[in-house]
Amino acid sequence: MGDKKILLVAACALVDADGRVLLTQRPEGKKLAGLWEFPGGKVEPGETPEAALIRELSEEIGIITREPCLAPLTFASHSYDEFHLLMPLFVCRRFEGTARGLEGQALKWVRPRDMRDYPMPPADEPLIPYLIDLL
Repeated sequence: MGDKKILLVAACALVDADGRVLLTQRPEGKKLAGLWEFPGGKVEPGETPEAALIRELSEEIGIITREPCLAPLTFASHSYDEFHLLMPLFVCRRFEGTARGLEGQALKWVRPRDMRDYPMPPADEPLIPYLIDLL
C-alpha cells in the first residue's frame, strides 16, 4: 500500500462576482478526458502549492492572481491506480483577466449547488459540499 507515488496537485475554486465557480473540462488525449475539474496543476519540486496555482492559472486560463488572494479551503486525498493524489483546494475571489481555455479546454462558470450535474474526477467530487457551504 505504501509503494504508490504521492502526487501533489494544487487546485483553485475561482469565484466570480455572482458566486459561481469556474470548472474546466479535461481535454481529449488526457487521462479522465471529458471530466470537469477545478483549474490547477502539479506542484513542481521546490514550488509551493500557491506558486503552482499562480503559474497554472496564468498558463492554462489566462488569469492573474497573487498569493494573498488564495485562501486554503480544504483538500482531497484520493488513491488512483497509479498514484495517490494529495490536492489542496484554494478559493480565489480576487483575480485579473477573463478566463479562457488556453490549452483548448472548455470552461464553465457553475453555481456550487449545480456542480453535481458535471461529471468530475473522483478526487474532486468530495470537495463540492465545502463550496456549497461557503458560497
